[in-house]
Amino acid sequence: MSLAVIGLGRMAQVILTSLLEKGAFKPQEVLGVVGQPGTVSRVLEHFPNDLEVVDSHNPKADLVWDSPVKILAVKPQQLTQIHEKVSSRCDSIRGEKPLLISILAGVKLERLQVLFPSHACVRAVPNAPALVGAGLTGLSWGKEVSSEQKQIVKGLFEPVSEICELPEDQLDAFLALTSSGPAYLALISEALADGAVAAGLPRDLADNLTHSTLEGTALLLKQKGLHPGQLKDMVASPAGTTIRAIRHLEKEGVRSALIEAVVLAAQKSREM
Repeated sequence: MSLAVIGLGRMAQVILTSLLEKGAFKPQEVLGVVGQPGTVSRVLEHFPNDLEVVDSHNPKADLVWDSPVKILAVKPQQLTQIHEKVSSRCDSIRGEKPLLISILAGVKLERLQVLFPSHACVRAVPNAPALVGAGLTGLSWGKEVSSEQKQIVKGLFEPVSEICELPEDQLDAFLALTSSGPAYLALISEALADGAVAAGLPRDLADNLTHSTLEGTALLLKQKGLHPGQLKDMVASPAGTTIRAIRHLEKEGVRSALIEAVVLAAQKSREM
């Protein structure tokens, strides 16, 4: 076993699916652990037959702590319970500290290092576009992480995402933008398509055109290095359709609502 995944919620499934599809790991090199027996079959519906997933009551679940690399993806409120269950096993670890990569929102490195002192701890903040190899992952390193281990962690996420190394005090804002951001954009996408339907387009065409418009706009901004305001000015001609629409969006406070959404999400992450 090369990789252990403790907790297989939505984001952990996205990460593991992407790693398997990109060939970063073979299914037989991975052991997954979920909380309850009934969850095992539901999780396995999304993965190859030779991937092993067990519930936390199965004796095999303890084997995850023998893995040199662990992804911790449980709910934050379950962290203390896990620590109490495995603390004696972790205390017996000798030699180089194995990696513990936490994707738990709001759980600081300091707490992870107190609960799992036998591990080299890393905080990772991935996002859903990793499922199609277009993700973003923020990484903050614990003090015990070696340069070799940093390369291992990057190797886990690079097949499916861009890597952004940043101080831990910036992770909450990173999460609010990149991890929550796909939900904001999905809401915007849905609203734009609804508007196109209201204006006369068929639903399927409206959805496809909206997706292509968002994708093309992102590529244009990134590849040309444009400021969003520059692109807006390029498209909005005097007394035209675009500037009329933008005037309405500004009047309705769309810009302010989006700013506040990111700030509130970051605040919630800090409170967790």
